[in-house]
Amino acid sequence: MTSSTPVLLRAARALEESSALDGLSSAVRGVALAVVPGEGRLRDELHGRTLGHALHSTLTDVPVGLWTSAAVLDVAGGQRSAPAAQRLVGLGLLATVPTVLTGLADYLAVDRRARRVGSVHAALNSGVTVLYGASWLLRRGGRRGAGAAVGLLAYGVAGASAYLGGHIAQALREPPADVALGHGTSSASETA
Repeated sequence: MTSSTPVLLRAARALEESSALDGLSSAVRGVALAVVPGEGRLRDELHGRTLGHALHSTLTDVPVGLWTSAAVLDVAGGQRSAPAAQRLVGLGLLATVPTVLTGLADYLAVDRRARRVGSVHAALNSGVTVLYGASWLLRRGGRRGAGAAVGLLAYGVAGASAYLGGHIAQALREPPADVALGHGTSSASETA
């Protein structure tokens, strides 16, 4: 890798090669195996079979869009928009459930390099969810300013995590396109 390689790309590639992440990767795999249905139609749908491409990358737009809207209201909307911002944060939290399920299904279909990056992506997203949960609770408790500040921090962490998710999908081209079509949902990653 040359010094002209963008720093974020160098960091993502370093994660791909880091065997230090294999423990975290195993933990994420264990969670995925516990919550993702076994082979079959439901698992295929979590991959995006009906869409013909990955469902996870589509669903990520929902919580991110809701949280982006909340951030705009927090920054530009003033006190009058506080209830709407709180609702948007809460709806974003609800939208994480199907998004996480589809991400975990895809996690079981990717190779070791993508699992390493994916484990950091999952850990960051877990932190984002906790932060947005705290933001919602602060807002609900009447501490709008603190809730907005925590929400903006969460939004920044979500951006870093989104970069890693994009790296998995674009640079590593994982999961393979045939996974969404119902072919090749079993991969070496499930036995490794």
